[in-house]
Amino acid sequence: MKFGIEFVPYKPINKIVDLAKKAEDAGIEYCWVTDHYNNRNVYVTLASIATATKKIILGPGATNPFLVHPAAAASSIASIDEMSGGRATFGIAAGDRTVLDSLGIEFKKPIRAINEEIMIIRKLLDGEAVNFEGEFFKLRNTKLNFKPSHRLPIYVGAQGPKLLMFAGKVGDGVLVNASNPIDLGHAVTEIAKGVKIAERKMEVLDIATYTSFSVASSHTKAVEAAKPVVAFIVSSTSEAVLKRHDISVGEVSLVKEELGKGKFDKAAAAVTEKMLDTFSVYGTPAECIKKISELSAMHVTQFVMGSPLGPEPSAAIDIIRNEIMPKFQ
Repeated sequence: MKFGIEFVPYKPINKIVDLAKKAEDAGIEYCWVTDHYNNRNVYVTLASIATATKKIILGPGATNPFLVHPAAAASSIASIDEMSGGRATFGIAAGDRTVLDSLGIEFKKPIRAINEEIMIIRKLLDGEAVNFEGEFFKLRNTKLNFKPSHRLPIYVGAQGPKLLMFAGKVGDGVLVNASNPIDLGHAVTEIAKGVKIAERKMEVLDIATYTSFSVASSHTKAVEAAKPVVAFIVSSTSEAVLKRHDISVGEVSLVKEELGKGKFDKAAAAVTEKMLDTFSVYGTPAECIKKISELSAMHVTQFVMGSPLGPEPSAAIDIIRNEIMPKFQ
């Protein structure tokens, strides 16, 4: 199983670059950077990481078709690939409905929008002049002046059943938002349906479980670091998933209420142990190894360690290198 790491560039870019270099030195193979307009720009961050590293594979995790035009996305990721010497990959998902609403952008037909974006990006990266008449995008003789020397993998970020099935049909990989074996099991089932429809094999896909991850020598400190992230995750989780884990709507409403007031400490305090177990991989190194082992047994080929990593990200990478990854090599 491969290991990946996710960075949210809310810190200065040079600090993210330092962590990415440390992750590469630790043997982590993939570096995913989130794409949110309110943080440092994803492609500026990726470019900075590209010039400071030599081996680690880089990509947005993930962009979305409502904010980023496929021509801009294709040009950006091809540039990252050139700067990194052929180490780019590309992640695309539906985007955050709440964020899109705040920007006055309508969230509709996400699978169709993603499909159009992927079709256009693939043609542009192949060096084609694209004429395209879709519901979301219309291109007239659109062409890049350069292209990657190889085919860039495209990963589809997915959580709901329809999008997971779609990812199984068209993706080179899937970024599955799942930290719990139950959710991952449901996800793999839907991905397999898409693979079957496309008459492919599961082996062609890199199935990456995209987790909220928090490790520390102290169980308590790992928990406290994970809670604020889990608060945001649980607040946007569907009722079907909450019901699957017997998490009450009332408990979630309390978290949402505190987040809505901007009282993030109180929102974190309202996160229950069941929420933590459902939406994160957390704890001491031994506890995290046990949870990763449970996920690795379910067709996962890449384990992505996402925010917060731990109470101290640099120390967390040391733990990952010295105590966790050796157990899976």
